Amino acid sequence: MNPIGLRQRPSLLGRSLLGRIILASAALWLTACPSLGTREQPPTLDRAETLAQRGEHAAAARVFEGLARGVSGDDSTRFLLRAVNEWLAANQPADASRAYDSIGATSNTSLRAQYALLAVALRLARGDAPGAWGLMTSLAVPTGSPETSQYWALKQRAALAVGRANDAILAQPSLESALPSDSDRESSRRALLRALQLAPDRGIRLEPQTAGRDANLRGWLELALIAYQAQRGARVGPALASWRMRFPQHVALNLATQDAITPPVAAPAPPVAAGAHVAVLLPLSGRAAAQAAQVRDGLLASWFTSPAGTVPPLRFYDTAQLPVGEALQLANDSGADQIIGPLLREEVQAAADYSGARPPLLALNFLAADRQPPESFIQFALSPEDEARSVARRALADGRRRAIALVPSSDWGQRVLAAFAEELNSGGGTVLASGSYSVSDADHSAEISNLLRINDSKARARRVEAIIGGSVNAQPRRRGDIDFIFVPSNASQARQLRPQLRFFYAGDIPAYATSDAYDGAGAINQDADGLMFPDMPWVLTASPAVSRAKAALRSAYGDTGAPRGKLFAFGHDAWTLAVGLRATGGGSLTPVAGLTGSLSLDANRRVRRELEWAQIRGAGIRLLGGGAADAGNGGR
Repeated sequence: MNPIGLRQRPSLLGRSLLGRIILASAALWLTACPSLGTREQPPTLDRAETLAQRGEHAAAARVFEGLARGVSGDDSTRFLLRAVNEWLAANQPADASRAYDSIGATSNTSLRAQYALLAVALRLARGDAPGAWGLMTSLAVPTGSPETSQYWALKQRAALAVGRANDAILAQPSLESALPSDSDRESSRRALLRALQLAPDRGIRLEPQTAGRDANLRGWLELALIAYQAQRGARVGPALASWRMRFPQHVALNLATQDAITPPVAAPAPPVAAGAHVAVLLPLSGRAAAQAAQVRDGLLASWFTSPAGTVPPLRFYDTAQLPVGEALQLANDSGADQIIGPLLREEVQAAADYSGARPPLLALNFLAADRQPPESFIQFALSPEDEARSVARRALADGRRRAIALVPSSDWGQRVLAAFAEELNSGGGTVLASGSYSVSDADHSAEISNLLRINDSKARARRVEAIIGGSVNAQPRRRGDIDFIFVPSNASQARQLRPQLRFFYAGDIPAYATSDAYDGAGAINQDADGLMFPDMPWVLTASPAVSRAKAALRSAYGDTGAPRGKLFAFGHDAWTLAVGLRATGGGSLTPVAGLTGSLSLDANRRVRRELEWAQIRGAGIRLLGGGAADAGNGGR
């Protein structure tokens, strides 16, 4: 199992074909310029071309910039465009951006098209895949050659960089129609299949059912999945034969052979090149793949926004395929200077038990509370226990110290209750009584009556009736020593519990829950009116960090596409924390205003999250500040 590397120029489509397209474009620009005929070429132009052909791209870029300074107008623009391309080929996006910014305005349609496409390439080079895709979708298809082929090749790169495999495939027919020869078209198909073959390991989903009646799209997706299985050593001969029978007219028919899909991956893979990188350990396949993909997407979104050249490359290790101990050893031996992950609780335990050498590690879950972490082992998690502790701190800040708690009868409920009680007690509060309820039941009358001592009130009335020998008009009353109620629950349970608390005369008692109690479901949330809960800024507020992250998502996917949840925000903050820990050598952390909360490091090397607060009001919520929240809901 080989890790998946991601460097400063993330690209899934082979660079060789696109490089040929760019070089062909540049050659046409130069030969189309009357003042640069071959008989009058300055000697330095020959030198620039020679350097470019030898792969000395940075040197070639400097020569092209020098040539641009010696001419003006469109001639200067042509040289600067070549310089930008060479800087990109040299993987120096900062210099590419500087050269790009020096290009002046032009009325030449071809040069304007090239200028616009280079803006996309620059975003990809800086790691801003969402921005590149957003800009790409706003560009019109150029009408000239070779700009048209460059447009479609670049669109494929951008689509794959943001995980949009279908869009990359849909660009292929247009790319092929713009390529000059059959050999170029065949190379383009092979490059696309190879990119799709690698896509699942990078978390890109290939879903043939999304193709509908588009046989070309479905054929590519199915063939890519077969190629992916072949890469993992599966016998795919029958699958290939079936594919050829079902797609006899497909453009990739020549690639649907064992030889075509196996050679690039069948030979023993070379060892991972050593070099400084950040190793990311996630279960990218298997039962937790969907959750890991959200974390990965958030981490990459944050990584993409880092200034080019300021952060090391990422390399992903799939812990569903590679035991944690082996992944840690491989990462260390390959030169990783920091590790993010693993994600699952048992994986984090295995990482803590690992006795070999490794760099500083940011675990994405918590060890057991009684387990002391090893050296250079920071823990970060979206923990319900943390939310319970946040509830206790909020109640104490609101001046409420005496609580009763009603929690689910599960391990989750008991862990949440223990954390809540510990935090409340440490702040001078107390849990007067606690009870549990079955999440499969809708009626919690017995549990609530017992906690509120309603039965005690009824028993007193019966004793009085026995003494006086007659009936009394007594209204049952709840206990009067409660400051607040803690009812951790999901949204449907909260909508059941809150009315039952009101029925038993507790509607005026402040009630606190965990973030799961609100699901944004609209009018039906009125049943949980008055309930207070903590949640992350990603859900509740529009902080600058949240606004930037959501703007990047809209740019990549549009307003209606691919919503991202709390695990996306968690992954985003994981990279932010990793950067902060690198800056201090891993031993301390400057507080961070993250998407998941205000983040700081406690004495046990756990990342502490301070959350935002809200209260359910009618069909929506209202945000709560630092002061005391409303006591109840008016007894409704």
